[in-house]
Amino acid sequence: MFTNKLMLLRYHSHFLTPPKFSPKFLSSPSSFFLRRIATAAIPSHSLSSTSYGPSLQKGTLPLNPHQNPFLNAANNPPQQTQIPENGGDTLFEEDQFTRVFEIAAIRVPSERCFELEGRLRGHLLNWPRISNIARVPGDEIDGEIQELLMGKQGLLVKDEDGVAVAVSRRVYGKAEGDGEELSGVLYRDKLAKEFNARGFVKFRNLAKISRPNKKKERRTEGKTRVEVGKEGRGKRKSVMVEVVEESENLGVDLSGLLGDEFKGREWKGSTRLLLLDETYAGKKFDELPEAVKAAFTEGSSEATKSSCELVRCNLTLLYDYWSNEEVLRALLPKDMTIPSAFETVGHIAHLNLKDEYLPYKKVIAKVVLDKNKPKIQTVVNKIEAISNDYRTMELEVLAGNHSLVTILSENGLRFQIDLAKVYWNSRLSTERQRLISCFTSEDVLCDVFSGVGPIAISAAKKVKRVYANDLNPYAVDYLERNTVLNKLERKIKVYNMDGRRFIEAIFSSESHSVTQVVMNLPNDAAEFLDAFRGIFRNKPRNTKVTLPMIHVYGFSKAEDPEFDFHERLRVALEEAAVAVEMRRVRAVAPGKWMLCASFVLPEKVAFSKPNVDCK
Repeated sequence: MFTNKLMLLRYHSHFLTPPKFSPKFLSSPSSFFLRRIATAAIPSHSLSSTSYGPSLQKGTLPLNPHQNPFLNAANNPPQQTQIPENGGDTLFEEDQFTRVFEIAAIRVPSERCFELEGRLRGHLLNWPRISNIARVPGDEIDGEIQELLMGKQGLLVKDEDGVAVAVSRRVYGKAEGDGEELSGVLYRDKLAKEFNARGFVKFRNLAKISRPNKKKERRTEGKTRVEVGKEGRGKRKSVMVEVVEESENLGVDLSGLLGDEFKGREWKGSTRLLLLDETYAGKKFDELPEAVKAAFTEGSSEATKSSCELVRCNLTLLYDYWSNEEVLRALLPKDMTIPSAFETVGHIAHLNLKDEYLPYKKVIAKVVLDKNKPKIQTVVNKIEAISNDYRTMELEVLAGNHSLVTILSENGLRFQIDLAKVYWNSRLSTERQRLISCFTSEDVLCDVFSGVGPIAISAAKKVKRVYANDLNPYAVDYLERNTVLNKLERKIKVYNMDGRRFIEAIFSSESHSVTQVVMNLPNDAAEFLDAFRGIFRNKPRNTKVTLPMIHVYGFSKAEDPEFDFHERLRVALEEAAVAVEMRRVRAVAPGKWMLCASFVLPEKVAFSKPNVDCK
């Protein structure tokens, strides 16, 4: 069960006040979305006709019908209209995704809440991302003070006049000499009178003073809200619980001692709310199942029996509660598939929207940004396919800030990139890790198309030496930055050259024998294999040389992609007998595969004469 933050608000809290809409907003073409979402809400009495669990098609809006201009059109829903192609700046209001559900709850002592939750598991709400236990504001009290007001059996001790005996004895100092501990006020007064050289050696609250203070209650507009559960920094509330009806006061009025929150009702100590299943909403105690009734009586003392009560609550689910798919399903046309997948690059969400989604791109981007904060701060969409020599993408910022420079982590390393100037694909992380696992500490790696260094830098932690090259000067700049960022600059030598020239330069001049070659340029890498023809032509045939293992990537749309890619390798090398280990990396599009071919460079190719025409 996922747990989210629950809050208990006073009746008519400002969270539930009607949002203000400007005439300009109501008259905009995009207000179709608001009318559509508003008319989707149905009265709570028709819950039985819909599926179980929370839904935007259930519950009610937190407004009275005469206050909501959209609910007036419930019987005559508007026709669907098109969104402007530019997407607009604000296509929907988050307040229109607020739904209020009427539920029942049992107020129980806090010390019994987990016991009863286990017993009543099948009768509790059990909705996703909602805890079955809600805290009641104003009903929390320090354990020591609770001992002052409650007896050993947990029952409020009263004298003939209805005044708590335990409270009276401590407030008026009647505990002096009767064997019970003094109140904090009287104890401090006693210390002040008896202060000497020993001072606070035996000060019983010294340990408490040294501890950090508990999280204080936030006060807004004179009303106290107690936050329940842990929530990330900057994350907004998504679930609230509000008690709208509870039992009448049957005990003493302790508001003078415990605060105005307790005025008009009996204090029962620290309590919690156990949220009951939605089917029990509006039912009386006699209509509840026997298992729920037993929780009020079985296995409890006289004190705890009287402290359990049935209350009626409003459960409010805000915009932040609903998932990305649920929000988009309410906004987009019914016959449209909901886009859900996107690539994450640091703080950037990279979308690749099809043409059918472009009229709704601003709506989709806003929802993706809202549902993935604070990790995602920018949402971009690829405008055109990669067609330039630098493998850079033309991107459009749809939401968030316009910074495309980010730092990301992969396999324990950090990489700084500018997504507008260099290429990066996070989906190849597993493939890169698999490739590096094939290297040994004695290998010397030659990365022909290194980019910003995801393979070269990761391999540098394992191999003896790395030669990394890229044609894009911006990629080389970030490659050098990343080598320093990961403290591997001594093991990596960086080049900014054409692929063929780089291969010829490395194999002709470097003293280290290259054992591994990576050519990760799927669109064109196979065409560069002709550079390996004759790389050892200046060495005698009987000279012992290390023939490198070559890993080349490519795309294929053929019916048999492995055979098709193998044929292209044989044509590029001009050698028919090439033993290749072929594997499919991933499907990049319907019918289009990315493959990786690994083979040892044939000796016949390495010592052959170079084909000048292919250069």
